[in-house]
Amino acid sequence: MSVPAIAVRNLIKTFGETTVLHGIDLAIEPGRVSCIIGPSGSGKSTLLRCMAFLEEATHGTISINGEMLGFTEDSKGRRERVSAANNRAIRAQLGMVFQQFNLWPHMTALGNVSEALKTVHKMGRKDAEERAMAQLVKVGLEGRAGHYPSQLSGGQQQRVAIARALALKPKIMLFDEPTSSLDPELTGEVLNVMRDLAAEGMTMIVVSHEIGFAATVGQQIIFLDQGKVLFSGSPQEVFKKPRNPRLEQFLDTYLDRGASMLL
Repeated sequence: MSVPAIAVRNLIKTFGETTVLHGIDLAIEPGRVSCIIGPSGSGKSTLLRCMAFLEEATHGTISINGEMLGFTEDSKGRRERVSAANNRAIRAQLGMVFQQFNLWPHMTALGNVSEALKTVHKMGRKDAEERAMAQLVKVGLEGRAGHYPSQLSGGQQQRVAIARALALKPKIMLFDEPTSSLDPELTGEVLNVMRDLAAEGMTMIVVSHEIGFAATVGQQIIFLDQGKVLFSGSPQEVFKKPRNPRLEQFLDTYLDRGASMLL
């Protein structure tokens, strides 16, 4: 079997006295789209942020393509921090897109995508902008390269954010509810970009309330509830009837969005 793109083992995350994630075990296979669904407050975004090491897990381990991220942990639960240099190299394999676009307002779309290439990767301006433009072409925004965020729609801004992440050539893309702040029409243009990435074989982990996208594009569906994985499997396994009663209750809330026609 191939090494998982991301392996999560007995992951526990607490904030003070509140436990948000309860012993999560997951294996994300390379080249597949894994969608994490579940009610608000179930720990989906916290899990994704732990995968990106934007949050430190309280216990348990995460590995990226076989390399430990953040901490190692022995059989007795003793943790040892991974060196900063190794951690940076491992995190460089990850690209992340957030709910909010977080674009620099004083930079054009091209500037937003090329900035990290110049400042972090020390690329020359010409090479950085060539790579940035190639990513803007990929997300269908080559005609907006000279526009500032205030001149772009929300969907266009999110596509710039996706291009910015892709420009760093990640092996894995993490999406944290990338369409939650968009209206339905703009949501569609962002989901289409994500569908194209999936068709290219990009490894993707997507936290989303877009059940139709999960059902039609996702290859692994992970249902999270109250910080626990209640169900994980293919769309056919997750959405077939009879369903897990808690999953059935959750999906009922989306019937008025037309998702039932896809399931």
